[in-house]
Amino acid sequence: MRSAVTYGENVIGSRRGHTGHQHLPWVALDAEGATEEHGEVYSCALAWSGSWRIAVHQLPDGTVQISGGMGHDDCGVTVLEPGASIATPVFAGLWSGDGFGGASRAWHAYQREYVIPDADTVRPVLYNSWEATGFDITEEQQRALARKAAALGVELFVVDDAWFGGRVSDRSGLGDWTPNPDRFPGGLKPLADEVHGLGMRFGIWVEPEMVNPDSDLYRAHPDWAQHQPGRGRAEFRNQLVLDLSREDVRAYLWDRLDALLTGAPIDFVKWDFNRSFTDAGRPGAAGPEPWWAHGRHLYELLDRLRAAHPAVAFESCSGGGGRVDLGILSRVDQVWTSDNTDPLDRLAIQHGFSQLHPARVMAAWVTDSPHAQLNGRTSSLRFRFVSAMAGVLDIGADLARWSESELAEAREWVDLYKEIRPLVQLGDLYRLRPPEGGLSAVQYVRGDEAVVLAWLGAQAYGQEQAPVRLRGLDPAASYACPDTGETYRGAVLMRRGLRTGLKGDLDAGVFRLRRVGRV
Repeated sequence: MRSAVTYGENVIGSRRGHTGHQHLPWVALDAEGATEEHGEVYSCALAWSGSWRIAVHQLPDGTVQISGGMGHDDCGVTVLEPGASIATPVFAGLWSGDGFGGASRAWHAYQREYVIPDADTVRPVLYNSWEATGFDITEEQQRALARKAAALGVELFVVDDAWFGGRVSDRSGLGDWTPNPDRFPGGLKPLADEVHGLGMRFGIWVEPEMVNPDSDLYRAHPDWAQHQPGRGRAEFRNQLVLDLSREDVRAYLWDRLDALLTGAPIDFVKWDFNRSFTDAGRPGAAGPEPWWAHGRHLYELLDRLRAAHPAVAFESCSGGGGRVDLGILSRVDQVWTSDNTDPLDRLAIQHGFSQLHPARVMAAWVTDSPHAQLNGRTSSLRFRFVSAMAGVLDIGADLARWSESELAEAREWVDLYKEIRPLVQLGDLYRLRPPEGGLSAVQYVRGDEAVVLAWLGAQAYGQEQAPVRLRGLDPAASYACPDTGETYRGAVLMRRGLRTGLKGDLDAGVFRLRRVGRV
């Protein structure tokens, strides 16, 4: 979203106890009409995963100030005792003279160098079982899905919700982090061992900061949930937020999660957070401590788990992309971008995400068609895969329902993604055309190689799509494209463009380029 800077304060933020779905904690200001590749852009991003506030203030003399930090209203007030100290989150600033695209590439490079753990390693192709099974899961069902996923070339198999406690719906079980004995009689280890035997890593879903009233944990410790004295406890998604400002809550979470990761060969944890704060408080506790303490103790818990289990990767999820910021990204390996997995909608979501964050952390799912969750839109496997290949490729469909021809085609897309993955996840991103209904495209460049992903939402009047002008190439070099069978001069690709040949509705293509010499 772009808006004009006006006199006075323009404020964005979150009062929800987490980063929030409405805004990333980031702003960018252009000087005198910067474009994607030209002009000055000033931007700032906050490294904090709790409530936050960023204000852009234009003074009467025209000077513009940007301020940002944790907290919002009273939840940002911290009273320090004599001799005590507190470290405020980093509020990073960046200037680019190469437009919004140049600012994005600088932010991406900064995060890969200084923020993201193990950022120089590519993330694996992931399969998640949630949309195939929902809450109705069994060990044998997961084994069958794992075999199908392995046949596609998947590298990481993740069991989502409902493997633990009495979790048969979203009304029960949160907080009881032990495998359900009816569904997994031998615990998670037998399934994890089979997944490893199939050549994949093994992962699970957790939501440690939450509790269902219908759980053993809540029945034993109802006082562990956030609660404002004198108010009824408000539930959302049938759950409450645990009070991480309590030492006994933090000790319980550490004991349960450490035992879970020690007791089974788990390689990946999808860490969810589905409920905003509404009752932040604790009887007998003074001030707004739960607001800022929750984020700090979350960081401490993640840091401690990563130190104790360095081989385990983590993903941040929050009802979709509700907790994506520089603070959480310094502690996780990737983030869940949005619960909206419609491939056409995702082009706009991914376009916005890329303004600040690199493809290396952007999880993107291929799901079933028609898209049942939101709009019933039908799209081809080609369009769904090419959309998801713009980030960390994940698959979240019910593979048991896919035909043999669909499975074979999916294997080809996975193989292709693995070829271009180093460029997508580690290369420089150029947004060639925004997703505005017609032809859109992005390009990744790394060393002598480049790849273009292009999508056509709809073709009007049968018109052939105009060539897409590429960027970041050597104009004096020649580039071979195995996908068109042609060899092009870099100058031609950058000035005249690449013809994609896309047509119809919801078409997509992948175009690889390799420098083969200089003219």
